[in-house]
Amino acid sequence: MENEIIVPEVGREATPATLLNIAINQGADLDRLEKLMELQTRWEANQARKAYNIAMSNFKANLPTVVKDKTNLQYKSKYASEDALLNTINPELSKHGLSASFDFDQSNGVIKVTCYITHAEGHRESVSLSGAADGSGSKNPLQQIKSTTTYLRKATFEAITGIASSENDADDDGNGATSYISDKQKSTIVDMINHKEIDETPFLKYMGVDDIDKIKEVDFDKAMKALRLAKGKSHASNNT
Repeated sequence: MENEIIVPEVGREATPATLLNIAINQGADLDRLEKLMELQTRWEANQARKAYNIAMSNFKANLPTVVKDKTNLQYKSKYASEDALLNTINPELSKHGLSASFDFDQSNGVIKVTCYITHAEGHRESVSLSGAADGSGSKNPLQQIKSTTTYLRKATFEAITGIASSENDADDDGNGATSYISDKQKSTIVDMINHKEIDETPFLKYMGVDDIDKIKEVDFDKAMKALRLAKGKSHASNNT
């Protein structure tokens, strides 16, 4: 048959690469060679994917313990910093031919971080997460971006490697993992405090924070209820 590839009985695996070499030696036409090259490319990609899966399985079989080296002052809890996480896990990934890298994008006004895990044979997989700049506290614009980026780097890295989250919402070098009240909600609270002349100290203590900016978004209704029931100086003067 024309262009038929005759495979010699040499006792070797008939991979696309060996078939391609045989085809070249036997003078196969260009169309046949191109199809064999495409087959070889798919075969290599499949082999790389298998090697990646085996490496990740071996890595996850003996996950190292990440030391919680930081303290979240608001929640009085320990958490692992990004340095502790990466410096502990990256050497273990390397033992299995794996490496981590990150990509950062802010083209649409939203911060997007992608974590890639790449195997030495070329296969790689990724996890992406997006979020707005962390406007909590008194961070400047660059600090807001850094806080969100730090959190997203940790979150994507933990997700793709299977590492357990270090301390739920108590994360990075601030409290960036938590959603705090918006500027409008803060203004509403401040207006209520000023209108009723309420002492902030007991109110903040009741809310478990040291600043109005640190009131969590989910606690906004709780804060407003407390303020409505509070008896400020103006209430006391009206009853004299």
